[in-house]
Amino acid sequence: MATRLREPAMRRPSLPLTESDLHALDSLRQAPDLLASLNEIAGTDIDLRSATESALLQAIFRAGLHSVTEAALDRGYRELAIQYQGAGDEPRAQARRRRPVWADEQ
Repeated sequence: MATRLREPAMRRPSLPLTESDLHALDSLRQAPDLLASLNEIAGTDIDLRSATESALLQAIFRAGLHSVTEAALDRGYRELAIQYQGAGDEPRAQARRRRPVWADEQ
């Protein structure tokens, strides 16, 4: 049984594949560890015995989108960290210079 998409396909565009792309697909078919990683990243459950080329390409596409999304989130978090870097230093420095409220207690 061929692997199916979880939702209906809206388009079936052609995808030009280079020699290195074809080699990578062959490597993927022959390496269960690579396929297991692809399934994990793409959220698929492709079986080597029944996987069509289009199912593999769809999983690779999903994994690529996942990687791009993760990279965008990482970039955003780095930018936020730069913006907030040192933001808490000044209030802490002011607090250290203030006389504590309990200092006048006897």
